[in-house]
Amino acid sequence: MCENCGCTETNQKDDVQKNSIYLPEVAKLTQKKKMTPFDSFFEFQLKDRPLGHLPGQFAEISIPGIGEAPISISSGPSKDNTFEMVIRNVGSVTNAIHALEPGESVGVRGPFGTSFPMNNLKGKNLLFITGGIGLVPARSAILYAMEHRKDYKEFFILFGCKDPSQRLFTDEIENWKKRDDIAFHETVDRKENFPWEGNVGVITTLLPKAEKLDPKETYAIIVGPPVMYKFVIMGLHDLEFPDEHIIVSLERRMKCGVGKCGHCQMDSKYVCQDGPVFYYHDIKHLKEAI
Repeated sequence: MCENCGCTETNQKDDVQKNSIYLPEVAKLTQKKKMTPFDSFFEFQLKDRPLGHLPGQFAEISIPGIGEAPISISSGPSKDNTFEMVIRNVGSVTNAIHALEPGESVGVRGPFGTSFPMNNLKGKNLLFITGGIGLVPARSAILYAMEHRKDYKEFFILFGCKDPSQRLFTDEIENWKKRDDIAFHETVDRKENFPWEGNVGVITTLLPKAEKLDPKETYAIIVGPPVMYKFVIMGLHDLEFPDEHIIVSLERRMKCGVGKCGHCQMDSKYVCQDGPVFYYHDIKHLKEAI
């Protein structure tokens, strides 16, 4: 019994573990599917609770004895205990995750970071501009907007990737194309020897598809590789989008997820805490941001 407050030490330890942002929970891998030569889809399940994420947030996934990595959450907010991710195999941690089979477990911390301001965008047009694996965090917001479709006006999705073999969520994309309440357009940088009959060119070649949207009533959400941001923002400026209506998701060198290690620091901002989602006008003065 604790002399100061009368509680048991066991209860104190349980509360610390339950509420600590530093201690991972166990999540079981329930589904796994190859999506591209580099990327695989994973569904994880927590034992006692939903992850509780908002669109655009991320979580830290750990493999004991190997390490931890920040990974974007791709599923929409859910009341059940599962959440989805698409993970690219690029290092020791992600390689170990790719080696897992359903039934095995990982550690999970989070969710962390800011989210896409879906409530603030109600009554507006949505323009998602996504490149490559940037579709993964954007999908969380896209699924949320689809679930609450009546809350938004025009709904455009522009998606680009290097070549047809790197297209993500291909079955879902085909369903999105069939919907009459969504305008979906995609492009590939090059088709090489792939049987591709769609648009060929960088993501900015799709921006004319959004010319009908009133910039004053539209918010553009950009998620993709760093190289594309500058050119997409220039294209949006050509369409007279104000900086206040441009939202970006940055995932620069994040590591700890809680603003302690400094890996993701941009001047006075920490991407893992102040982001990864930012209004462009709040960070356009930071040289490291774009």
